[in-house]
Amino acid sequence: MSQERLIEIETGILSENDRYAAANRARLAGQGVFAVNLVSSPGSGKTTLLCATIRAMTADGAGDVAVIEGDQQTSNDADRIRETGAPAVQVNTGKGCHLDGHMVGHALDHLHLHDGATLFIENVGNLVCPAAFDLGEDAKVAILSVTEGEDKPLKYPDMFTAARIALLNKIDLAPHCDVDLDLYEANLRRVNPTIEIIRVSARTGEGLDQWIGWLRSEAAAKRLAQAAE
Repeated sequence: MSQERLIEIETGILSENDRYAAANRARLAGQGVFAVNLVSSPGSGKTTLLCATIRAMTADGAGDVAVIEGDQQTSNDADRIRETGAPAVQVNTGKGCHLDGHMVGHALDHLHLHDGATLFIENVGNLVCPAAFDLGEDAKVAILSVTEGEDKPLKYPDMFTAARIALLNKIDLAPHCDVDLDLYEANLRRVNPTIEIIRVSARTGEGLDQWIGWLRSEAAAKRLAQAAE
């Protein structure tokens, strides 16, 4: 197959996905739902951090929360999410390496979202494919574990360029690893000068208040923008 034909096929796939994503975005906006797309490599602590986030939001009355959980196989992570009391819909992609707009739209059909809720879309663990696919979210949130290596943003720039915010996770392990947290942040800003960065730990709770504060602030800004339209 020629390079031109490959580009044509890829363009068609992305164009179709964008139509589904636009429909998801309109649907979520109609309910005043703030949606974030959590992206990371496998083992970054994404699900553990999400569970800690949900528990903290529930404890301080931060509003309703729901989750769309993406994995190639099993419902393990969705089961963990449901243990927090939050509703979760599992999407298994099989051999697919990412969620797409159609999958998310289908999941929304089975997720009873309350108006004004926060929707977390936990994508398949992958630092490549999810960067190109809009799901209708308000923001991509990249989660990067301190154990992954300071050069990860430089190796996978598209993902971190697409993200509005990066959560530098597992910082409780930093004293036990040969890592430079300032270098992590410097490399993130080399590929995305405007990215916001929060250092967090699901185990100790460090940074969770700041992360939840970001979610609240962004959700409020979305509501204000919609009211002004």
